[in-house]
Amino acid sequence: MTDEKAGPVRSITDLARIAGVSVSTVSRALTAKGALNTETRRRIQALADHHGFRLNVAAQNLRLGRTGSIAVLLPLGHERGQHLSDPFFMAMLGFLADELTERGYDLLLSRVLPQGDDWLDAFIRAGRADGIIIIGQSDQGAVLDAVADRYRPLVIWGSHGPRNRYLTVGTDNIAGGQLAAHHLIDRGRRKLAFFGNVAVPEFAARYQGFLAALPDDVRGQVDLVHAHVTPEASQSVATAYFAAGNRPDGIFAASDVTAMSVIAAAADHGLRVPADLSVVGFDDVPMARLTNPQLTTIRQDIAQGAHLLADLLVRRLGGDDGTSIQIAPTLIVRDSA
Repeated sequence: MTDEKAGPVRSITDLARIAGVSVSTVSRALTAKGALNTETRRRIQALADHHGFRLNVAAQNLRLGRTGSIAVLLPLGHERGQHLSDPFFMAMLGFLADELTERGYDLLLSRVLPQGDDWLDAFIRAGRADGIIIIGQSDQGAVLDAVADRYRPLVIWGSHGPRNRYLTVGTDNIAGGQLAAHHLIDRGRRKLAFFGNVAVPEFAARYQGFLAALPDDVRGQVDLVHAHVTPEASQSVATAYFAAGNRPDGIFAASDVTAMSVIAAAADHGLRVPADLSVVGFDDVPMARLTNPQLTTIRQDIAQGAHLLADLLVRRLGGDDGTSIQIAPTLIVRDSA
């Protein structure tokens, strides 16, 4: 297996010399992180076992000035009741975990309820991660702009804005809203409503695109219904809206969770979807095809988004500035519209 005269193995450098590979290759083999040929990984692990060598990952990271982790933060300034169990969050986090693991990083997850303007600075000062991915701008755009001026390894999943000083990866939300508008008009729907919190940049862009694509005589009659993104809050708002006698024939919801809540509330008020009411969501979470009726929605490619977020952040860590990226949305037609 190895030369018994090679001497004691006290460090990763000793093991790399005996194995005839680089130190980084030994590190990837012993941490099971990063791409490496299976045979090479097994051979190095066997050598380490033979010599009783165990890699001190914490000490290695300390020497390298790194943690080996990427933080994924979910700031909930606008929706403090939203939880990690939200279907969009769950899908995005799953894809991000896979992407970061492939690049040799652990995922450090934190749900943040911002208190003041220094929450992100405080997290960075704690030194718990090598870089940060933030899911959603929430109402924290000013905080993100300020931090981006002095902290490079920061990428945001969210709505692109020409004035943003931070990098974003996200769906073209305006185009997504336009797709929803065209689809509802093509279905003959003229009395429309939008359900969503337009204080959120992504939702505001979806509403903007939705309105812009409507005929003039329809645009001026659209109901804007402020709806939170949790299922309970969305259904409560929709229930009150229908109970007040409102009877739109088409609804565009800012998220699939809100759309599903609207459908449930409509059924409670004797409205048939899609016979009486067409409903279009946004996201295309896995649950969208399991609802009754199945949800027509605007798909944002979450898997591609996670790949681009991880790729852009790792390139930023390597010194590449990178640029913001927008992903084209797709209309997915199912039974609800």
